[in-house]
Amino acid sequence: MIKKISLKISMTGMAIILIFIAIFFIFQKSIGLSIFERAVNERVGVDNLSSLPDGLHLGLCGTGSPLPDVGRAGPCNIVVAGKQVFVIDIGEGGARNLNLMGIAPATVDAVLLTHFHSDHIDGMGPMMLFHWTGGATSPLPVYGPSGVQSIIDGFNAVYKIDNGYRIAHHGEKIVPPSGAGAIAKPFTMTSESQVILKRSGLTITAFKVDHNPIKPAVGYRFDYKGRSVVISGDTSKSPSLEHAAKGADILVHDSLQPNLVKKMTKALNDKGLASTATITRDILDYHASPEEAAQSAEIAGVKQLVLSHLVPPIPSRYFYPAFLGDAEEYFNGPIIIGEDGMLFTLPANTNAMKHDRLM
Repeated sequence: MIKKISLKISMTGMAIILIFIAIFFIFQKSIGLSIFERAVNERVGVDNLSSLPDGLHLGLCGTGSPLPDVGRAGPCNIVVAGKQVFVIDIGEGGARNLNLMGIAPATVDAVLLTHFHSDHIDGMGPMMLFHWTGGATSPLPVYGPSGVQSIIDGFNAVYKIDNGYRIAHHGEKIVPPSGAGAIAKPFTMTSESQVILKRSGLTITAFKVDHNPIKPAVGYRFDYKGRSVVISGDTSKSPSLEHAAKGADILVHDSLQPNLVKKMTKALNDKGLASTATITRDILDYHASPEEAAQSAEIAGVKQLVLSHLVPPIPSRYFYPAFLGDAEEYFNGPIIIGEDGMLFTLPANTNAMKHDRLM
């Protein structure tokens, strides 16, 4: 008798489940429209910058490298100092991630490029477009060492025809011609480090890094109301970076794990892909390992190390210990493996530090 009752309950439950599944598919169109409408209303117009306290803020809009990684955009960082907004490097997918993080590209005051490797600039087109169509009435300023003028001239030339299409389609009131494209702001490194911008309590210092044979190559330090963030750009272990990063709250350092890359090289050779194997072998000498980044962080006395521009791609967090190697033995502070969408908040004139996610 108990078995019969249990069977009836089981069959009733199964019938209810099947009815709900049937309803879901019968009304899939209307349910989908309703869910989409709700999602749009929640996402459109989101401004995650407006609620940030006065201070220095670091966002990771791209933590990947030239190697394909489904979960990471190309190199891209955002630094917010009070109401000033700067993007440092703009790899493929970086502008997309800014939007997904609730940061309107039109609010960006300038882009700063560390060097001109393709993976650090190949998101420039979408960045210029989102900046313009988001309401900008003047071109996007792009700071960089000598050579940046050529880079920006090229992007402006490539997008000139597309700009014309959009003006013709939407009208000059919506996309004013004056806001299209970008404008280069080149600087020449006459010393190991130099201030390139100083305003409203913020000081941005560029410093040389060792990314030979790529020259010029620089990193940037941001100082604002007692807080500081340093972004390495691409570099091997670099004394100039260690000097520039002295006492910083956060150091964002590019990172390549040689043990994992060597396994990739072997696999490529075994598959007869000798040319690609040569490339993966060559990149070992101009990126710091996690251990070397940790050593630099300890020498500089920074409070927190964030690893980014991760090589090779890491399929899941399960592999983070293998990527870190022995890095934690060389640095007494916290080491964070960067992920797209992370946000670090450093309130002005305090020692507080908050870690959050925007996507």
